[in-house]
Amino acid sequence: MTGADVVAFMGGFGDATVAGRHAQVITTLAKSYTRGGGFTAAGEPLPDVAAAIMTATARLTVNPEQLIEKVTGPVSRRGGFYSWSLPETAVLNRYRRRAG
Repeated sequence: MTGADVVAFMGGFGDATVAGRHAQVITTLAKSYTRGGGFTAAGEPLPDVAAAIMTATARLTVNPEQLIEKVTGPVSRRGGFYSWSLPETAVLNRYRRRAG
């Protein structure tokens, strides 16, 4: 997933370079969370895992400072990446390897 992919997903909003760095971080977090499950042997995420990575990356990219509320002119944004969302968790948990 590239920064340009993330910016396109967000309707052209954001900086592709920053989004690309965020995608790398979120991908690493997802791979760690699932202990490698949901990724191909080449390290690429499966489509549903890629969707979870995309949505989490979009949240981080739109609010990199992780402010509770960010106001820019007439636009107000809430939230950011604090953790996986419920749908993202559902996807990642399908692949998560648990101890025991």
